[in-house]
Amino acid sequence: MPTRSFRSLLPAAFLLLAAACTAPRAVINSGKVTPQGQFKVGGDMVFNIGTRTISELGGAVKDEVAAAAGKDTVNYSQRFVRIQTAAIAYILDPIQPSSDFYIRYGALPRVDVGYKYAFGAHAFDAMYQFLGSTGTPENPQGQSGETSGSIGLQFATQRAKLPNVPFLDDVASLLNFGATRRDLMVPLIFSTSLGREEEIGAISYGAVYNHTFIAYGFNPTKVFLPGTNTKIGELKAKNNFASFGLFVNGKFGYRYAYILPALAVYYQNYGTYQLLNQASTTKLKGVTIIPSLGVQFRIPTGRGR
Repeated sequence: MPTRSFRSLLPAAFLLLAAACTAPRAVINSGKVTPQGQFKVGGDMVFNIGTRTISELGGAVKDEVAAAAGKDTVNYSQRFVRIQTAAIAYILDPIQPSSDFYIRYGALPRVDVGYKYAFGAHAFDAMYQFLGSTGTPENPQGQSGETSGSIGLQFATQRAKLPNVPFLDDVASLLNFGATRRDLMVPLIFSTSLGREEEIGAISYGAVYNHTFIAYGFNPTKVFLPGTNTKIGELKAKNNFASFGLFVNGKFGYRYAYILPALAVYYQNYGTYQLLNQASTTKLKGVTIIPSLGVQFRIPTGRGR
């Protein structure tokens, strides 16, 4: 039987998991780009699990935030280092599911372009296929089991904020915290065709590099230097960090409709972040696990038919 305190946390935990957004880092494409003149559309449910964020959102931090949120004025102390660290960790790598929708178009024989909307994050990308055939199931050129390879570049942008849920909304109001982030992602993808020209799907795998540029700020209105009437000043800062990942994904269906399960794992040293009062910094690093499940539809038009 769960305890009463555990049961009381369930609604907040559910809301936390249902909120916010992050830059799309799940890799669902195969090594074969969209054939020229054709479209692909689809959507995914993606789960972002950041190990460092889990460790920062502990009960002690929640108690400290609850105690500070109920006061008209608060003296700055070491506990604010932990609160700020938790806020930054969540923005860098939230614990959440999210949904995305996308469209891809075959612009050239070996190049396709795409747009993805991930509920607050906008991503634009292009892929270049350097290995494998460029045929279609209607006009096949390659063989079943053929290997395809491609490399891409994705740019994603978003305004990041803490979700309006218990505990984190207290952090947001206490610190008046906000951030913007830009992400560049370069996936290198190889895939094995199931059927000719991926008629019944593909198995894909590869490596991915991601670089994040983040600008963040704190502007608390009721936090004062200890023993004084001096408010803590506003802080605005920038940082950037690299992520390195491996992924595997599948594509299973027939010609026009497919199911896409995928898994990506990233490691990143987030770097050092300046905190309020200019006297403290925090260093963060961790692993991110990103499973996803989606559907994709191929729309054969133009010369690809």
